[in-house]
Amino acid sequence: MYRENVLDHYRSPRNKGTLAKPDIKRVGQNPLCGDEIEVTIKLDGKRIKDVKFKGSGCAISQASASMLTEDIKGKPIGDIKKMERDDVVELLGVPISATRMKCAMLALVVVKHGIMSYEGANVPKTTTEDTPGEGA
Repeated sequence: MYRENVLDHYRSPRNKGTLAKPDIKRVGQNPLCGDEIEVTIKLDGKRIKDVKFKGSGCAISQASASMLTEDIKGKPIGDIKKMERDDVVELLGVPISATRMKCAMLALVVVKHGIMSYEGANVPKTTTEDTPGEGA
């Protein structure tokens, strides 16, 4: 069973919405589960000034996006680029099965791909299919 915190973030997501004129905008999907997340980010130099997400999907994907957006506000993008699976699992605070890991990782993958694209990398369409479970 999901911990109450996960259900709270799923039922009442934080940072839900879209930012006007974001510095970063990225959409990603988990084709196995049907999860979809769009992230918009405003930067202050190399730091996350504000972040919003919208999307649909399972409780894990949406709660993970809510918790992640809370966690990364104010952080340098360099720190976010170093985040990995264990960081997301720690935020969620519940054991995540191998089959649900892609749901949990979707928001971080979308954020990281958005940052990479912003920095000039040619990043293909974001899905959790192209991302191994070990990192993001």
